[in-house]
Amino acid sequence: MTGPTSMSTEQIWRAVDTERAGLAEMLEALPEAEWGHASLCDGWRVRDVVAHLVLSARPRIGWLLLNLARARGSLDRAIRDTAIRHADARTSAQLLVGLRESIGARVAPVGTTPTDRLMDLLVHGQDIAVPLGIAHTVPVAAARSALDRIWHTGAPFHAPEKFDGYRLAATDTDWAVGDGLIIEGSVTALLLVLTGRDVAADRLAGAGAARWTSR
Repeated sequence: MTGPTSMSTEQIWRAVDTERAGLAEMLEALPEAEWGHASLCDGWRVRDVVAHLVLSARPRIGWLLLNLARARGSLDRAIRDTAIRHADARTSAQLLVGLRESIGARVAPVGTTPTDRLMDLLVHGQDIAVPLGIAHTVPVAAARSALDRIWHTGAPFHAPEKFDGYRLAATDTDWAVGDGLIIEGSVTALLLVLTGRDVAADRLAGAGAARWTSR
């Protein structure tokens, strides 16, 4: 990897606050009907994604264990079900208040890091914005930290295994990983691709892009 990330923990938390504030500003202008629009997350509406971001800002161990049990031990199901229940029990205005109140929260659930909170916000911000046709900017430095975290963490993305035989390179900074056929794109496009959002396929270039998108 070229150009290693140098964001400190304090800088990462500040970037988290910036993303929460920016997302809240974007959502404030959203018509009520669009809160029910499908996001890029399969089976999640926009309001469900917002509920997830609110809940993940201040997780409680007891609450997490209870909902994990309700989901019969499936963490993915627990995350999805709790977000949908939270979203269904609140108005869009209440969800927006919850997101604004999460600004300044500096809590990372057990087994995660502050960078995971940043990555979650960056990717879910696009999960909301892209299907609504909204241009929501991803800061390059923050995206690089998130890309580093995704690439060097196993579950749930297993990026090095999925992209074995490819070299991924950002076109708007000097971030690059892997060996093989080149796949180029902005840090935003690479974030979406590495986290399984195929919607970014048309934003990629390079000798490996066509092969990857037609796999």
